[in-house]
Amino acid sequence: MSTVNIRCRENGPFVVEGEFTLKDHEGNVFPLDSDKPAIALCRCGASSNKPFCDGSHRNSNFQADERVAD
Repeated sequence: MSTVNIRCRENGPFVVEGEFTLKDHEGNVFPLDSDKPAIALCRCGASSNKPFCDGSHRNSNFQADERVAD
């Protein structure tokens, strides 16, 4: 089993790398492009392609800069 890494992009999406399955609230699987090394998941709420990021955070004034606590 490979490791899954999730990065918080400053004022942007969650970037998920590794092998995983993404399901909706009913358990239906979202199709993922196996040729892509990572996918970006929207967290601003403005994407027209939810749950995936479409870059809308750039124009939505979304602010998020989580850091690991000291």
